[in-house]
Amino acid sequence: MKFSVPIGILILLAVILTGRGYYTVDETEQVVITQFGAPVGETVTEAGLHFKWPWRKATYFAKNILEWDGDPSQIPTLDKTFIWVDIFARWRIVDALRFFEKVNNEVVAHGQLDSILNAATRNMVQSHYLIESVRDSNRKMEVLAAPIEGRANPLVADVEVGRAQLMRMVLEQSEPKVKELGIELVDVRIKRINYIKDVRNKVFERMVAERKQIAEKFRSEGLGESQKVKGRTEKELKTIQAEAYRRTQEIKGKADAEAARIYADAYSKDPEFYSLVKTLALYKKLPENEIEILMTTDSEFFQYLKGIMP
Repeated sequence: MKFSVPIGILILLAVILTGRGYYTVDETEQVVITQFGAPVGETVTEAGLHFKWPWRKATYFAKNILEWDGDPSQIPTLDKTFIWVDIFARWRIVDALRFFEKVNNEVVAHGQLDSILNAATRNMVQSHYLIESVRDSNRKMEVLAAPIEGRANPLVADVEVGRAQLMRMVLEQSEPKVKELGIELVDVRIKRINYIKDVRNKVFERMVAERKQIAEKFRSEGLGESQKVKGRTEKELKTIQAEAYRRTQEIKGKADAEAARIYADAYSKDPEFYSLVKTLALYKKLPENEIEILMTTDSEFFQYLKGIMP
C-alpha cells in the first residue's frame, strides 16, 4: 500500500513540530512579526498560541507599565540656587511597530527617555523659583528668613505653581516627543531634590543658627517666667514671715504682760520676799573671776548677808 503526501506538507509539519512555526504570547507581552528584519502585519496583542511562517521571527515587547529611573542632574533655579534633581517615570509601549522601527529595544528607549525627560526637567526647573520645586501649597512653616549667600531665604516665598504642577508640565512637554517613539508616559515624579555641596553646607549652618536662635528665645522666655515665679515666691515668703513675726510678737507681748501681772500679784503680797529674790539674782550675776569691789558695810547690797553673819 502506497501513500502520496505532498513534500511541502511534510516539511510544514516538521517545522511546526520543531517549534519554528508557532509562538506563544503572554498577557504582559505583545509581539511584532518580522521577515528578514522588516516588520510584517499588525502587532499581536492577544495572549495565547499563534502560528507563523518558519522564516519569520517573533520579537517580544512588554505590554505592562515599565520603570525609568534617571540619574541626578545639577540644575540652577530661577533664583540662582543650584540643586540636584533626581526624577523617575513610568511608561509603556503603546505602538509596538513604531517602537520597533524607532528604538528597537528597551535599552535604547531608556537612552531616549534620558535625553527627553532630563531636558524637559531642566527647562521647567530653570524657569521657576526653588520654592516651586519643593512645595505644593502655602501651608505655614516655622522658618526664619536667614540669608543664603547674601539672598533672602527662598523657602519663604509664595507658591504659585507647585511641585506637582511642575511635574505635569514636564510630562506635557515630553509627551509629543515620546509619542513618536511609540511610547506613552504614564507619570513623571521627583524622587529627590537636594542642594549642591557648597550650598548645602551653608543651608545646614543657617538651619543650626535658626535652631539656636529659637532655643535662645525659649530659654529667655523660660528665664523670664522663672524670675516672675521667684519674685512672687519671695514676695509671698516675706508676707508670710512678716505675718508670723507680728503674731509671735503679739503672743510674746501678751505672755510677758501676763507674767508681769502674775509676778506683781505675787510680789505685792510680800515685798520683803520680792526684795530678797531680786538681791539673790543680783548676787548670781557677779563675775566669778577675782575682782575687787569697794563697798561700805552700810550698803543695802549686803543687808541680807548681815543677817546670816555670826
